[in-house]
Amino acid sequence: METGKKAAIGATVVLILAVGVRVGMIYKSRHEEAKPVEVAQAKMDPDDLVFLKQMRPDSMKDIKELIGKTIWVSAGGQLDYFKYANHKADYAHSAGLLLGADPLVVKDAFEQVAPKTATFRIPGGDRQVLLAFTLPKSSDPSAVYATPVGYHDEGQYTFLTDQIFFYDDPHKLYNWPADVWAAVDAHKVVMGMSERQVVLALGQVSKSQSQDVGNRTVNFDNQGHPVDVTFEHNKVTAIH
Repeated sequence: METGKKAAIGATVVLILAVGVRVGMIYKSRHEEAKPVEVAQAKMDPDDLVFLKQMRPDSMKDIKELIGKTIWVSAGGQLDYFKYANHKADYAHSAGLLLGADPLVVKDAFEQVAPKTATFRIPGGDRQVLLAFTLPKSSDPSAVYATPVGYHDEGQYTFLTDQIFFYDDPHKLYNWPADVWAAVDAHKVVMGMSERQVVLALGQVSKSQSQDVGNRTVNFDNQGHPVDVTFEHNKVTAIH
């Protein structure tokens, strides 16, 4: 009889201990779940937070609102510009390429049928839409040029000005050191520049075997004078 009692008491103690351990584990689990989760904060590039104004034009009336305003090139090295006279562009003779961060003062917005040779970047549609402008930083700031910025096809317009230009001065948008801006404005690359800065300086026409932006080697066309730039931790470490 005593043996039976002892066995029953022993079993009860074991049961109590097991329940206690289980309750403790549940309490610990719930207590830990209640703790705030610590999430590793990725370092944000302040340039990614810069607000870039969008115009979203969908008519010639909208695009003509740019007349008289200064805009700046975002898509450097992408578009040819041509001499302009009497609401027409001389498509047969390129006057150069629009370069990053360069200012343009818009003088006119017009439409013109484009030859196939002028539809590499901007489709021809049944006619292109062009902006006429002066280049204040050029050797002849009074000369007027034109470049396509959109097209009309099948009864509707498509404009690419939001992708081609800054509507605000990028020198004020991006808080970059003076030496970096001097290099960008001279369309040169110097050690320590970020990939975004080099793209604005040398142009968007480039290629790379890696998709790891800021940690790769990029070949920039650089207006027909190719240059290889190596980035590590989003800083230029080698120029070839």
